[in-house]
Amino acid sequence: MKQPSNLFSYKSLKIIFLGLLMCLSSSCKKQTQKTITNHKVVTAKDILGNPNYQAICYGGYRKNSREIQPTVAQLKEDLLILAAMNIKVVRTYNVHLAHASNVLKAISELKKQDPNFEMYVMLGAWIDCQNAWTDLEKNHDVESKRNAIEIDEAVRLATKYPEIVKIIAVGNEAMVKWAEEYFVQPNVILKWVNHLQQLKKDNKLSKDLWITSSDDFASWGGLDDTYKIKDLEDLVKAVDYVSMHTYPFHNTHYNPEFWKIPNHQSNLPKTDLTDAAMNRAVLFAKNQYNSVKKYVHSISPNKPVHIGETGWASSSDGFYGNEGSKAADQYKQAFYYNAMREWTNKEEISCFFFEAFDEPWKDSGNSSGSENHFGILTAYGKAKYVLWDEVDNRSFENLNRNGISITKTFDGNKEELMQSVLTPPKQ
Repeated sequence: MKQPSNLFSYKSLKIIFLGLLMCLSSSCKKQTQKTITNHKVVTAKDILGNPNYQAICYGGYRKNSREIQPTVAQLKEDLLILAAMNIKVVRTYNVHLAHASNVLKAISELKKQDPNFEMYVMLGAWIDCQNAWTDLEKNHDVESKRNAIEIDEAVRLATKYPEIVKIIAVGNEAMVKWAEEYFVQPNVILKWVNHLQQLKKDNKLSKDLWITSSDDFASWGGLDDTYKIKDLEDLVKAVDYVSMHTYPFHNTHYNPEFWKIPNHQSNLPKTDLTDAAMNRAVLFAKNQYNSVKKYVHSISPNKPVHIGETGWASSSDGFYGNEGSKAADQYKQAFYYNAMREWTNKEEISCFFFEAFDEPWKDSGNSSGSENHFGILTAYGKAKYVLWDEVDNRSFENLNRNGISITKTFDGNKEELMQSVLTPPKQ
């Protein structure tokens, strides 16, 4: 009787053991599938036009000179702040300074610390004409010799960090003719775009890496017919998408007709006057975007068009302040930011809002200059009006910049903020 009993016990144990193996195998398989799903390779095609991947222009400079480079630790502070705002794509502007490579290093380290941390980069390669930024006569038909070095470094970084770098932009406002210090002809941009596209074909760059040039709407054929030349048409065909810039803020001074209060609205309350002007500013941006899209699609009907830059300064003592167009304040900045996000999300247009943090080096000789105040956070890490709700929602809890917690500008006093709002001038 004992032998059959032992045999039964052995068989039972064997069945139980096999059952456990099957369960473990199934569990392991499910876990593997989950891991694969969580680590899906994200491409530029997945990112651009996807409202789940909010984008912003980013420079981490805290001082009034770019010679003082932010450390990797400081960049990590900033990236965690941006991630708390659901930003997942940042744009950089050049690779010849340590900033770009350190941003990539910072993201890489954050990903190692937290596998769920998600941030991608639109890497800028700066392009200049011959003798740019010197006292010598500029030759806008010939490019700087250092452009090749800049492109090579962009390729090196994209190759080193393929999981982070999803876009390379050849030049920043490099074709628009008001950039008198450095602009080049479209054939220079075309040359480097074609070079990068060939590297993709040769498997030296990822085929999923998208190549563009980020430039003013006029440079992309949105206004002036003098820009609409064969080289620009070829460039439109060569890029993976068009990255255009639009700045109603600057046009409140240079093209103010849309901005001034029309006579039939002059008796409206102050806030209504301001809101109406801001609605006209948003429409101005939409019209510039649509003008570029119309031209681009006349050449390449399915070419995506996204916004590489748009923004609104929160302070100015010059053209946009109390003695000028009265455009610069935090209320108007918040209005523009929210309206542009709402429109671009709905239309599936990526919008790299300019910019994340104030950068004091932009106009180092004048701390009150508008170029220093395009950030939606100050250089000291205070959240401007557009982000007050994020502070209330504790989005920035346990985060800081330079050891200072993220708090509201004006100490959160809305009445005091509204006293700083300037009414646009009348026609």
